[in-house]
Amino acid sequence: MQRKFPLEKTRNIGIAAHIDAGKTTLTERILYYTGKVHRMGEVHEGSTVMDWMEQEKERGITITSAATTCSWKDHRINIIDTPGHVDFTAEVERSLRVLDGVIALFCGVGGVEPQSETVWRQASRYHIPRLAFVNKMDRVGSDFRRVVRMIRDRLGANAFPVQLPIGSGEHFAGIVDLVAMKAIYYDMENLGTTYTEREIPAEMFEECRDAREQLLGALADYDEEILHHVVHGSAVHEENLHAALRKAVNEIAVVPVFCGAAFKNKGVQRLLDGIVRYLPNPMDIPAVTGLNPFTHK
Repeated sequence: MQRKFPLEKTRNIGIAAHIDAGKTTLTERILYYTGKVHRMGEVHEGSTVMDWMEQEKERGITITSAATTCSWKDHRINIIDTPGHVDFTAEVERSLRVLDGVIALFCGVGGVEPQSETVWRQASRYHIPRLAFVNKMDRVGSDFRRVVRMIRDRLGANAFPVQLPIGSGEHFAGIVDLVAMKAIYYDMENLGTTYTEREIPAEMFEECRDAREQLLGALADYDEEILHHVVHGSAVHEENLHAALRKAVNEIAVVPVFCGAAFKNKGVQRLLDGIVRYLPNPMDIPAVTGLNPFTHK
């Protein structure tokens, strides 16, 4: 039987993080915006799709890995929501072995926490490409730039923002897309299902321009076309930048950093775009090297 979605348009991803970073809430929003469910499940209500065990509903934490699937822009996305508690690290390890990409979730307040480091090392051991998503930008004390520095310093990742938040805490209003150089504001009347693109706020333009130049400088090491544009100071088209990001992510050379607030329905659709644009499909993954039990070769 012919596949509805070819392998080139399939993404097998996992969402991994420290406990309470918002993994299950993010997954529920993904399922809602992709049309998989018609009502957002909430962890505090015990109504989420992914936390199906009674113990998970009572405690508001993920205990076992749960899998689901959804569609976004003609792509099939298979998702595994993994536990964040240190006691269930083995569950994460088991899941990572079958994934082609990982969304590493970080709390905008807590940043890189102990279990964040553990799952990052696990993903590195299996050579899994990653995107980072700084969640809970609506929380008091959230600091996107500090979290990016922590990802670089504590995880040793070559992390570069592809988005910047507009405000933080109760003033978190939206995001700036550094690839398109547009400000994104979400419509809260329909739970953030739609959004509008506007010009970047004047007070943020210089910071956004500098961040984009840093991103281009990082990608120039892995893409000759981007290098040409950087050297000659010419404009880089969005599609060229997307292609360079995909190449660098697949080579585990660069980790693009997204941001948002899943509970407040901001930033999720742009993360979905990043999943289908940058993470590998099963055809991109090299064959698994095995060991013959008889020859030990």
